[in-house]
Amino acid sequence: MKEFELIKHFFTKQKVKRKDVELGIGDDCAVLAPIENQNIVVTTDTLVAGVHFPFDTSPRAIGHKSVAVNLSDIAAMGAKPSWLSLALTIPEVDENWLKEFCEGVFELCEFYNVELIGGDTTQGPLSITITAQGLTPKGSYLSRSGAKAGDWLYVTGELGDAALALQQITGKVDIEPQFTSILRKKLDYPKPRILAGQTLREYASAAIDLSDGLMADLGHICQASNVGANVVLDALPISTIMRDSLLSDDAIALALSGGDDYELLFTVSEDNKVGMETAMSHAGTPITCIGQMNASQTISTTLNNKAIPINTAGFEHFTE
Repeated sequence: MKEFELIKHFFTKQKVKRKDVELGIGDDCAVLAPIENQNIVVTTDTLVAGVHFPFDTSPRAIGHKSVAVNLSDIAAMGAKPSWLSLALTIPEVDENWLKEFCEGVFELCEFYNVELIGGDTTQGPLSITITAQGLTPKGSYLSRSGAKAGDWLYVTGELGDAALALQQITGKVDIEPQFTSILRKKLDYPKPRILAGQTLREYASAAIDLSDGLMADLGHICQASNVGANVVLDALPISTIMRDSLLSDDAIALALSGGDDYELLFTVSEDNKVGMETAMSHAGTPITCIGQMNASQTISTTLNNKAIPINTAGFEHFTE
């Protein structure tokens, strides 16, 4: 099967056909007709086999995760996802693999009404690059740079389960067999917090999605906003599986530094705190207050009201 036959056979068969897509897959460029008085937000992420997902990951999970991590960035901006393009590099044309991969891609696209509008295919080591775009009302979007001293620090969901799954896969920890599939699902099928992001647009001062670990991504907010933060380690939302599988210190360390959570980390002023908590409750999104921003321009941590030095960092793509 040649490139354009492959594209026609696998990637043009999608259920989502948006009215704002005037020309989609099959030409040199897609043509979009976005609504007036809105901003378009754009993000691009690349996933490489053996780096962003284990080599034994199912093609359906790879398709899902490739879309999910991009939509998580869209969620962090408070936007509604709309379109995506896909650049797929594969070692060979395996029709069964491609069929399952597309199932993972299109399931998530259909759920969020996102249309695949184009991309590229080429031969080489397995990697997937997606550019996703979304819409927000003009001038109404979240960024990393709005946090202020005194703002409260929150996170959605639970932290560290995906990283724990990866440790189990690589043989670093032993996990009870009944927990293995639950943790692997957290790693392979992250759920982007789209509704939460759109809800937070009305309340949050800054936001970021957690891809490289809480401490690393919190550092991005602090740097962009020129503030510091204190993280209360007692408050970290850690799952029962994590608590049962690891010593307390190890669980905390993994919650702080483990990547692949794709939860939202965000800041809220005192004035917006109650309104935000009510709105997020109505949205059905679990949230936890884990600290507060300050003017120190450094990140500190406390445990049982005592300062605890933490030497942990998140995922780094390039190391010396």
